[in-house]
Amino acid sequence: MTNDRLTDALAKALATLGLPAERLDVSPPRDPSHGDASTNVALPLAKQAGRNPREVAQEIADALDLAASQIESVEVAGPGFLNFRYGPAWYEGVLREIVSARDDYGRSGTLAGTRIQVEFVSANPTGPLNVVSARAAAVGNAIANLLAFAGADVEREFYVNDAGQQVRKLALSVLERLKELAGEDWEIPEGGYHGEYLKEIAAEIAEREPEVRDLPEEEAVARLRDLAVERMVERQRAELLDYGVVFDRWFRESSLGDGSEGKDWVVFARERLEASGETYEKDGAVWLRTTPHGTNDDKVIVKQDGVPTYLLPDVAYHLHKYDRGFDPAIDLWGPDHHAHVAEMHAALEILGYPKERLEVQIVQQVNFTEGGERVKMSKRAGSIVTLGELCDDVGVDVAKFFFLMRKQASHLDFDLDLARQQSEENPVFYVQYAHARVASLIRFAEERGYATPEADGVDLADVTTGDARPLVLLLSDFPRLLDGATAAREPHRITTYLREVSSRFHSYYHDNRIVTDDEAATRARLVLSLATKTVLANGLRLLGVAAPERM
Repeated sequence: MTNDRLTDALAKALATLGLPAERLDVSPPRDPSHGDASTNVALPLAKQAGRNPREVAQEIADALDLAASQIESVEVAGPGFLNFRYGPAWYEGVLREIVSARDDYGRSGTLAGTRIQVEFVSANPTGPLNVVSARAAAVGNAIANLLAFAGADVEREFYVNDAGQQVRKLALSVLERLKELAGEDWEIPEGGYHGEYLKEIAAEIAEREPEVRDLPEEEAVARLRDLAVERMVERQRAELLDYGVVFDRWFRESSLGDGSEGKDWVVFARERLEASGETYEKDGAVWLRTTPHGTNDDKVIVKQDGVPTYLLPDVAYHLHKYDRGFDPAIDLWGPDHHAHVAEMHAALEILGYPKERLEVQIVQQVNFTEGGERVKMSKRAGSIVTLGELCDDVGVDVAKFFFLMRKQASHLDFDLDLARQQSEENPVFYVQYAHARVASLIRFAEERGYATPEADGVDLADVTTGDARPLVLLLSDFPRLLDGATAAREPHRITTYLREVSSRFHSYYHDNRIVTDDEAATRARLVLSLATKTVLANGLRLLGVAAPERM
């Protein structure tokens, strides 16, 4: 990348001075008036050597090959910072690199050779996907996109919780709905499910397998468990497909214990934990000694009746992940699973797996606001807001972009009034409009005889000075931004960045005609416009949001 030239030149200067470059970091200064790039490398080096950091910084500046690094000037500032201003050749290099790389601009390859699994959404198959699941789908998909763009072999997985009491209650609820359809007395059992979607599922089952209702209750419930889960998974898969999220694998929790995955993984997990010497029996239950590993108290893994708690199959599932070669495994969990993080890390640590092999991202709640007031907007599913309802209301792209505008660990207030606006006030429309505007400019230029811009052979002098520089500088920061967002698993950084790029381009466009009577200036400005369009398209694609050519 173009930014690497300065880093390489600094590393050579440090080597010339006999100084280490391990802590070398170059980034934009907080105050743009200080220059285009800055580093504090002299401060730790001076501290280590017991010297004045400004003196060390000056020595580095004197040893720097300005021509090789395409630096126009360097100055020592503050307690020992080095501030740099790039020369015209550097700005030209950025634009040529972006236009040449196109869809690959920002792709680092730093994670090549790694296998990473991202497991997200994983909602219980007992109802439509709600907005927390919708947020998790947007975040998880964007994280997976970032990891893949950095070169990782990424698998997206949905864990279907088709075992346990909640699925039995689903089956019982569907059975009652079958009775309702048959005109018989019916009543949803305590703790069951009331949504109208169950009536639809019951109607589908009644049409395909009408004999189910006439089976003895336990046989009917056993059959309905499979039928209801199958139909709920089909619906969830279709909802997510409409949302633009596709999973590589839908992993059934039930498969961990039925032998279909090669062995009984739940029994295997229990045997591994017992072999560790960290289990004990108390009050007829089997406990895992997790307190020394960071939990507030030890955890039960097998209850008095011999039934595993939720912790044991979760451990089994992650053993299965590691057996498949994923390192790390990244899980996105809902806000009600926060306490489970320490338990899982403790159990896996007991089995010899470091905490780094399991990364957990908590996806917080979503609150809807309308007219400044918090609102509920569900129409069909009782007390929940469904993914489908939201997308029907504001659109898929808007929903995703809004979910990604804040860090996933923070609560999100979703402004429905703003989301419904199809104007520049709406952040996603603002970014998409910038992309569409460039596409329109290029079409307009082609109609006037300018071919699709290519940087090679174009004199870029017009866009290496003046008010084009801040935009080019911002575009150059895209690879560094992606590296940071990928490492931190924070796709919200991209939404902020794209809004800034759009703002800078809109400002430049308003102050400068792109297609003019000056052919050299026109070609240079078209290259700048195409570079902007490339960055916007790449960023939107990583977010899973469309980059329209027309609006």
